[in-house]
Amino acid sequence: MDLFSPEFWSALGAIIIIDLILAGDNAIVIGMASKDLPKEHQKKAIYWGTAGAIIIRIIFTLVAVWLLQVPGLLLIGGLALVWIAYKLLADDKGHDNIKATTSLKEAIRTIIIADAVMGIDNVLAVAGAAHGSFLLVVLGLIISVPIVVWGSTIILKLIERFPVIVYIGTAVLAMTAGKMITDEPLLKGFIGENDVLKWGIIIAIIAVVLLAGYAAKKKQGGHHPQTG
Repeated sequence: MDLFSPEFWSALGAIIIIDLILAGDNAIVIGMASKDLPKEHQKKAIYWGTAGAIIIRIIFTLVAVWLLQVPGLLLIGGLALVWIAYKLLADDKGHDNIKATTSLKEAIRTIIIADAVMGIDNVLAVAGAAHGSFLLVVLGLIISVPIVVWGSTIILKLIERFPVIVYIGTAVLAMTAGKMITDEPLLKGFIGENDVLKWGIIIAIIAVVLLAGYAAKKKQGGHHPQTG
């Protein structure tokens, strides 16, 4: 992919949006793991825990980029990302299994392990949006990671105040999933070079994910227990 092409910059933009939308988990993991530490250790836990998590995430993402070049895995990854995009809207993610600790080493370990497990959606989304470009993965992480590390709590507050951000992020994830599915070599015989069919499928995936996620979220909101 040419560095100066519109495709390169649109893919880079998608990666940054994906990283920022999925940054809420990072904020929650870091906050919950380090909240019981002494004040002087909290910054160390955040710094070293985040550094370890970033290194692991880079390795996972580069491996995923390589794996998605295997025939069939692009389709599987795309379908998995459709589900992830839907769940982003439909579910409130639970983080009750992340326990606070008073040990600096334990907090760092918790941040790294939890982020590695919970970051699978991020890894898959970024790998798909990169279209096989390792440069895009590295650039996306270099740009978005500092924002995530220092601005994750702000991102969380913005998402809470402007729920439409989640819908935008979900649409980007669904579009990435659609592109992964339509770029699958095994489907080339069906889709070919027909751009109208390709974008028709992508738009249909985005619409279905947004409508299904909205319906599920609305249904959950209508079943809150009565209080008082």
